[in-house]
Amino acid sequence: MTLNNLPKVELHLHLDCSLSYEVVQKIDPNITKNTYEASFIAPPKCQDLADYIKRAISGVSLMQTKEQLSLVTLDLFEQLKKDNVIYAEIRFAPLLHLEKGLTSYEVVQTVNEAITHGIRTTGIQAGLLLCTLRHFTKKQSIETVKLVETFKNTNVVGFDIAADEASYPIDNHIEAFRFAHKNQILCTAHAGEAKGPKSVWETLQNLHPIRIGHGVRSLEDENLIAFLKKKGIHLEVCPTSNIQTNVYPQMQHHKIDKIYNKGISISVNTDARAISNTTLTKEYKTLEDHFNWTKQHFLTCNLEAISHAFTSDSIKIEIKEKLLKAYQG
Repeated sequence: MTLNNLPKVELHLHLDCSLSYEVVQKIDPNITKNTYEASFIAPPKCQDLADYIKRAISGVSLMQTKEQLSLVTLDLFEQLKKDNVIYAEIRFAPLLHLEKGLTSYEVVQTVNEAITHGIRTTGIQAGLLLCTLRHFTKKQSIETVKLVETFKNTNVVGFDIAADEASYPIDNHIEAFRFAHKNQILCTAHAGEAKGPKSVWETLQNLHPIRIGHGVRSLEDENLIAFLKKKGIHLEVCPTSNIQTNVYPQMQHHKIDKIYNKGISISVNTDARAISNTTLTKEYKTLEDHFNWTKQHFLTCNLEAISHAFTSDSIKIEIKEKLLKAYQG
């Protein structure tokens, strides 16, 4: 069975960073292929995370109406289907999509309904994570987490903090995460990408997520590694993205293989399908080529991903059965 045909689970996937050229053309036919490649796709090497994130602005600008939000969401489902993803958690920051008069409630409602349609038409199981951003105010963070609470028992399954880890502290967001825990909202948080293990410790101790987005620099602290293992904290690793944002110079320097061998729970993810010009199949091929990863590695990562997914036990059982059947067959 080829890597493309293997069923996959993806936990770390930004909606506004994954617009295909096809959907961009539908929304704005004036955008040429050259413009798309220059504006929506990052170079193989960016200066840093902040430089990489600039490319998201192009996507966000085309996601300001209900129709645009629906088109982008359903287009992502088509991308996932081609990649043989059978379970995905899609994330975005609703407060970035208010420029043309939509309320934050309408933004979440629109994407939520599009996900329901995507699940029905593709058979892919999916959940939606709402993100606050590092540069947001305390008020914006609270508004975002309260949207998660409002949309409980729909496709909205959790809360996240994203954006420029190196430039902004977490102080504005502690209260929002407290609200999340008080209301049994599942949380993940970006950390250990643009900054080192101290950032991961700070995030774990103040925000108490059960997953960490990226987290790869945790390897620099043996005590942190021991803590992650003891607490069963899952790392959502995005290899290609980490090279582009200069966490590591080249793929052969990436620490994913060492993290895996330490026995930490990890998954393999794309992060931003357009900005990184990638798919999970491409990520798997990269790991196969650089670290001699086999089907067993990918099965383990996918089983860890679904085990730590923000979904029901029945969906976890269903996805696990599909994975075991495909990878061990």
